[in-house]
Amino acid sequence: GRHNLPWRKTHNPYKILVSEIMLQQTQVERVIPFYRAFIKEFPTPQKLALAPLSSVLKTWQGLGYNRRAKMLHGAAKELTHTPSFFSKPNLMHELMTLPGVGSYTARALMAFAYNKDIVVIETNIRTVVIHNFFPKKEKVSDKEIEEILKKVLPKGKAREWYGALMDYGAFLKNSGISYNARNKQYSKQSRFIGSLREARGAILRELSKGSANKQKLVSLLGDNRIGQVHTALTALMSEGFIEKCHQQHFALINK
Repeated sequence: GRHNLPWRKTHNPYKILVSEIMLQQTQVERVIPFYRAFIKEFPTPQKLALAPLSSVLKTWQGLGYNRRAKMLHGAAKELTHTPSFFSKPNLMHELMTLPGVGSYTARALMAFAYNKDIVVIETNIRTVVIHNFFPKKEKVSDKEIEEILKKVLPKGKAREWYGALMDYGAFLKNSGISYNARNKQYSKQSRFIGSLREARGAILRELSKGSANKQKLVSLLGDNRIGQVHTALTALMSEGFIEKCHQQHFALINK
């Protein structure tokens, strides 16, 4: 098993939240150094909430999907406004009110931070269940996988159990066994090169060095992608990542 993963060594719900947000659509090996650096810079939700978004994005730089950093920053602010947040009686529901926290992330927090007996489904766990229970079925739904997981969950051991299932699934995939395409909920990740996501990342990376004018930002990707850069700039402003500081100059929002 992958017992040395840094988030496996804590029950702290904030730190586990950071790891779960980082692990969305990103491989474990890539996340490890970013997680360590992020927790070192922002060891508590209070520390993260007080930092300007520009600092958060700089620490996040290189991990991709920068919306996750912004949502985590927003979640930290909500946690700071409610010091007893993690003690709320209906915590599962409350977690899903945080920016960036959906059903899976909330369930993972309940299992890994609180060892609650709850069904958790993610890509490696899907691989394990399909491999062992649906070896010949063409399309397997998460509902079918959930029914299996309800039956096999060892009570009182959710944290250890799901860690083991994830490691088993990772082992299967490293052995060349993957069933992603046979899961009804599976959707293939879109190509990064040439995408709007690439343009957004390039703009944020450049602005993390300081303000820049539109001409400079367009030159990052070439004149053949001017329209895409304009689209990215408009979206990043509307989402609260960047602002126009004067004339055609842009900068990361510093709050």
